[in-house]
Amino acid sequence: MSTLAEREAEIIELFEWIEDDTDRYTQIIELGRKLSPFPEEFRTETSEVKGCQSKVWMHHQYEGETILFFADSNTAITKGIVSLLVFLWSGLTKKELDQANFEILEKIELRKYLSSQRSNGLTAMIMRMKAVTNR
Repeated sequence: MSTLAEREAEIIELFEWIEDDTDRYTQIIELGRKLSPFPEEFRTETSEVKGCQSKVWMHHQYEGETILFFADSNTAITKGIVSLLVFLWSGLTKKELDQANFEILEKIELRKYLSSQRSNGLTAMIMRMKAVTNR
């Protein structure tokens, strides 16, 4: 599995050429299409991320020292956003996830292109993932 720095570099490279809002949304939607299928047994109220405009489900499990995240959403753009987070942070240890900062989201200017409701949803997804380090 690649390191967090390598994953961040890959995301930056993916978004750095995009100048048009439509192309940015298209890229986000494409990321969502690559998201692994979400197991139906995890599509519960407990796994639903509160604070998102769309339905978002997130589940985590441990594989040794690493945390694996699984997620899904009922809308294409939100599914792309959660896919980006899963790509970046799934497979990290608690310590790595706890130390992960969110500069990558600033570098690709993700929030700049999101409505305030989607931005709030992004924050809720991040908080849900980071809460795992407190368990």
